[in-house]
Amino acid sequence: MSRFPYPVPAPVPLFLAPMAGVSEPPFRVLCRRYGADVVVSEFLSSEGLRRGIKSVHDGAYFTAPERPIGIQIYGSDPQAMAEAAGLVTDHYGPDFVDINFGCPVKKVVRRNGGSGCLKDLGLVAGIIGAVRAATSLPVTVKIRSGWDEALRTPVEIALRCQDAGAQVLTLHPRTRTQMYQGAARWDEIAAVADALEIPVVGNGDIKTADDAVRMQRETGCAGVMIARGSFGNPWIFRQARALLDGGVPAPAPTPAERFAVALEHAALQLAVQGDDRRTAIEFRKHLGWYTRGVPGAAELRRVLHTVESMAEIERIFAAYLEADAVAA
Repeated sequence: MSRFPYPVPAPVPLFLAPMAGVSEPPFRVLCRRYGADVVVSEFLSSEGLRRGIKSVHDGAYFTAPERPIGIQIYGSDPQAMAEAAGLVTDHYGPDFVDINFGCPVKKVVRRNGGSGCLKDLGLVAGIIGAVRAATSLPVTVKIRSGWDEALRTPVEIALRCQDAGAQVLTLHPRTRTQMYQGAARWDEIAAVADALEIPVVGNGDIKTADDAVRMQRETGCAGVMIARGSFGNPWIFRQARALLDGGVPAPAPTPAERFAVALEHAALQLAVQGDDRRTAIEFRKHLGWYTRGVPGAAELRRVLHTVESMAEIERIFAAYLEADAVAA
């Protein structure tokens, strides 16, 4: 029986991490289709939710194929976080509410949100307790190992979260001051997984399917969360699942297969945002990721980073594949 407080279809579930500007509905749908067991929304401001700011509420939108899904909220005021959790529960009904104690970016931590909360574990406990009281949904948390090296106490932080009522804990084993520098210390995931009774999800430095399997085996974590390793690479979930299940993963996709997935992603984006210049410009980052590693990638990216309509993308891919076939 699963230890998770929401439905998961696998003994060791694979999670798509919450990432601003990436973990949007189209990418979440695609990752679920390619094997992600659980997805999480971009992090949403509790103040923005309670004040009814449309752009923030838009971030809580999801569709049935994305389930199981968590909506992640952040903030440093327990009452605001409680109100936000109640709104999310009543209006959107995800499978769980996730609290962000891990985001390292300045605009979040300057108001003690995200990993800024880790400087005050009493505040962390107060937020978790307030959110638990405000929602009937499972409440989960995502943390870093501490604010800085002097306050690097992942086991202590995790135990405080568990004692306050967190039902699943995800650890990214870097401090806030590290940002994304240095190596993620997977031994800290192992220590937290050993100390806690609730499921612990490991996150950090999962670049390949092999990394996902190695993290689970080295740390004993109950689940694996993949972040930047999924950029332009949704099939990482399918490959990791095959390895976790003792099978043989499918080979790396060909350029044609990569482009087909990119176009599938673009079509999903169009359905949500509409076919305008802004949609195409925002999608350029995904095109850079999808073309990573293909022959002539630098020149292809240069061309793709000038697109101003989604229709241009298909023409550019077709021309590339035709030229590649002629050269072969």
